[in-house]
Amino acid sequence: MGAPKTRDPALRESRVADREPIDEQELHDALDLALDEAARLGAGQAEAVASVGQGFEATVRLGDVETITHHRDRGMMISVYFGARNGSASTSDYGRGAVLEAVRAACSIARLTEEDAANGLPDPHRLATEFPDLDLDHPTGVGVQDLVDEARECEDAALGMDERIVNSDGASSSCDRGVDLLGNSLGFRGLTRNTRFSASCTVIGKTESGMQRDYWYDVARRRDDLDAPASIGATAGRRTLRRLDARRMKTGKHPVLFEAPVAASLLSHLVRAASGGALYKKASFLLDRIDERIFPEFVRVHEQPLLPKAMGSASFDNEGVATLTRDIVSDGVLRGYVLGSYSARRLGMETTGNAGGVHNLTIDGGSRSFEELLAEMDRGLLVTELVGFGINMVTGDYSRGASGFWVERGEIQYPVEELTIAGNLARMFMDLADVGADVDLRGNVRTGSILVSEMTVAGE
Repeated sequence: MGAPKTRDPALRESRVADREPIDEQELHDALDLALDEAARLGAGQAEAVASVGQGFEATVRLGDVETITHHRDRGMMISVYFGARNGSASTSDYGRGAVLEAVRAACSIARLTEEDAANGLPDPHRLATEFPDLDLDHPTGVGVQDLVDEARECEDAALGMDERIVNSDGASSSCDRGVDLLGNSLGFRGLTRNTRFSASCTVIGKTESGMQRDYWYDVARRRDDLDAPASIGATAGRRTLRRLDARRMKTGKHPVLFEAPVAASLLSHLVRAASGGALYKKASFLLDRIDERIFPEFVRVHEQPLLPKAMGSASFDNEGVATLTRDIVSDGVLRGYVLGSYSARRLGMETTGNAGGVHNLTIDGGSRSFEELLAEMDRGLLVTELVGFGINMVTGDYSRGASGFWVERGEIQYPVEELTIAGNLARMFMDLADVGADVDLRGNVRTGSILVSEMTVAGE
């Protein structure tokens, strides 16, 4: 299925690596100019980040090229501090006049704002001084025609899986490269370079009972580390086929197994509840829970910021603070929060190097495979998709739409849809029964499938 694979000479000549090289010196010059001007205008402290990103994405549908997108984004954010007053401004123009105007705007804003004792740059001793090579930058001269061919191959594999695959929502292939320079008036300078390659496919299946869609994707820092396009497409096709003829199910309390790609959302809720903003606003069910057990004893959740080629790796956070390899949860006990400098000061604590978020947050997986987790659950619900955001972080109450599969005797019986799963995050964390060895490494949150011993499943 799909259109003939023609090659366009114009596309073949469009190559990412040498089309518009990134001028890193321009970033340094703009940042130095901004910090010097902030000091000249009387700012006691200042920080700036200058960035350039570029890339291509090709999308095909039923073999035809739908879109080819080339983006080149650039911009600088400057923040200044006059005592405890803060102001920020941005520009997408690195010309001298535009940079100076942005600094003047930031200073004008700062003079009008209220004082906040938590404002200011990080403590100097917390700034990163070592910058190991994390192997995040793998630029390549891949051409746009190559991306089109990969998207077509991905879609063809999905459409060819079965005659019940009747349509496509498209397949895409992309490559991106970014360079970011962070600096402040304390003398910190940190440069990061990274690449990101991805491929995805979504197809639609149909039987007499109706239509279903599903998708699959892969993402990597190095293009050669991506799964083969045909493999991604075949997985998308298989996932769509298994959802056909979905049923409703009756309301009840059951064990729930979150498939690894959706299990990551549970850890994201943990991070949100443990984040400084929610804590100093007293809007978290984890407030004042440090050194208390919030999971069973076997659970360990930790950050691994220095993993080579990983999607969440960084040697410093968005303020230049050195990132930490640390446990957030160990032996089931909450050991630390997720803080930047501002929120840490509001709480009377120290930054944890998490301005901008966590870095490769990992829950240690057990030894059981996905199939063994199904057998352990025996009878219950396997969740493969979540919709909606019914989460109350103050109370921990949890309610989300879901679809997946009903499991009996440790084996998938049939697909189910139009469900709501509900519980309370504090209870769900304590009821975590197992974590699988099927760890999903494609994102910043790394987890295997997660089994929760009981939740309310609302159906018919």
